[in-house]
Amino acid sequence: MMHRFAVRVYYEDTDLAGIVYYANYLKFIERARTEWVRGLGVDQGRLKAESGIVFAVRRVEADYLSPARFDDLLEVRTELAALSGARIELVQEVWRGDQRLFAARVGLVALREDGRPARMPEALRAALAG
Repeated sequence: MMHRFAVRVYYEDTDLAGIVYYANYLKFIERARTEWVRGLGVDQGRLKAESGIVFAVRRVEADYLSPARFDDLLEVRTELAALSGARIELVQEVWRGDQRLFAARVGLVALREDGRPARMPEALRAALAG
């Protein structure tokens, strides 16, 4: 199931040319991932407090296809691509209307407080699977 998250481009998101600075797409997709997880009923603060598990980005493969500009209304689309015991792989895209501007494949890993990979509890994996 695809999650959709709206983002407005503010002046602070742009560079001297008036287009979205490339690193800000990573911020946009991070916000969308947070809202995707929240929308599935996962409280990341409680997850950390109760099980010591946090998520970290392990890999991002990104394609910048067309620039977004100041005041554009964008939509970040997030879709689960794969899920295993300790890993999540997502496809995330940024759209302006019917034009795809940015595409990324994002690999996340569940970590314990000591930084080592952790197997996600079954209930969490079920929630993420939708």
